[in-house]
Amino acid sequence: MKQSQHFLDNAENCAQLAERATNDPSYNRYKRMEAAWRALAKEQDWLDGEVSPIAVTGAGRKTSPHSPPSS
Repeated sequence: MKQSQHFLDNAENCAQLAERATNDPSYNRYKRMEAAWRALAKEQDWLDGEVSPIAVTGAGRKTSPHSPPSS
């Protein structure tokens, strides 16, 4: 099984826990954890060469962290 699939399984588990949460703080915590696991899965797919960096970040163009923002 791919590493990213393990992360997605964890995300799904968090989603199920969120649906069973009995209060808003717990629900919100599980939803944040779900989002974090999904982000890790996307990053892992990128590290494994399965998707391009643009697909992971959603950016329309590549920029250097040192380049000024365009206007």
